[in-house]
Amino acid sequence: MNARRSAIHLILLFGLVSLFGDIIYEGARSVNGPYLKTLGANAAVVGLIAGIGEFLGYAIRLATGYFADRTRGYWVFTFLGYGMLISVPLLALTGTWQLVALLIVCERIGKAVRAPAKDTIVSQASKQVGTGFGFGLQEAMDQIGATAGPLIFSILFLSLGKGYRNVADYQYGYSLLWLPFVLLMVCVVLAYIRVPDPAVLEIPAAGKQEQDKLSKVFWIYTLFSFVATAGFANFVLIAYHLKDKHILSDAQIPLFYAVAMAVDGVVALLIGRMYDVLKKKRRNDRAGLSTLVLIPACSILVPVFGFSFNPALAVAGILLWGVVMGIHETIMKSAIADLTPLKKRGTGYGIFNTSYGLAVFAGSALMGIFYDISITLVIWFAVAVQAASVPLFIALRRSIRET
Repeated sequence: MNARRSAIHLILLFGLVSLFGDIIYEGARSVNGPYLKTLGANAAVVGLIAGIGEFLGYAIRLATGYFADRTRGYWVFTFLGYGMLISVPLLALTGTWQLVALLIVCERIGKAVRAPAKDTIVSQASKQVGTGFGFGLQEAMDQIGATAGPLIFSILFLSLGKGYRNVADYQYGYSLLWLPFVLLMVCVVLAYIRVPDPAVLEIPAAGKQEQDKLSKVFWIYTLFSFVATAGFANFVLIAYHLKDKHILSDAQIPLFYAVAMAVDGVVALLIGRMYDVLKKKRRNDRAGLSTLVLIPACSILVPVFGFSFNPALAVAGILLWGVVMGIHETIMKSAIADLTPLKKRGTGYGIFNTSYGLAVFAGSALMGIFYDISITLVIWFAVAVQAASVPLFIALRRSIRET
């Protein structure tokens, strides 16, 4: 069987897996903040829940990435992690914010279990077509689901008429997510049947000796990503703000979140293509990292607009949030594939994602606390942290030139 064709089939199947997965958890994420507000949680609690969930969703990847490499059980971790997405439709059975918090955290843990293994499988396939294109295509399909998921809630809430939505309305929306969960698991099975050993898709270049340790560039890259991510405003808190200050309606919040996900998908394809072009033009697998400068450049404006009291500016902030997510999900994953040897790939993803999760936890928790004190404090914190990431980007570029 042609390796390139098998790689494309595998990427497309995982694109469908991501599509259905995002219908599930991005649909839920678009309303989790308002739902927690409806159940009586305050901003600090919402920020803490989002931060803990994201932290565990990344921190545990340090272990799952390591054990995925040691056991080569990439498919086992993939199946188990996606199976834990069942916690999202189970939100339909909740009635207290504490139980909602538990299920939100469980969903994030499931992502921690599957992510290093799944990303390693996709990275192996992407070596056949270009890492930027491979992850960009997957992210674009991912965002079809990320757009459809919030639209489910938006259409549902609009159909229920004007006014604020109650607990039962949210529960009914969560119950609609059972079908995409079943379809997702079917796609994972088909992907395994199609390519049970994806490692054969990545053949080291002739004469190229793979290192058995992670490079200096990898560690600088991880530090830059940590700082830039810590200053990136979490959508759950932005959505809380939009509902708390009555800036957008319950139906509008998931609607504009869906638009942001569509923006994310388009940006993923464009930035992924740019990443591969830079690599080819400069004949350097690390040259594409220059595109990372767009992260602080765009992220610094997200809180300025997103926490505005003006509806138009708030929507602009949401769209910018989608732009940054497209860059995060494409370039950050592509970079790990190009910065790590195959036998350390799962470990590399695990270390990077643990750092990423710690940054999300710290940033989300602090912004939630600051929000209850002063919205202006949230904005200044985010801007200052993004500015601090610029010197690290410069150091990253210097290190790439040296190697």
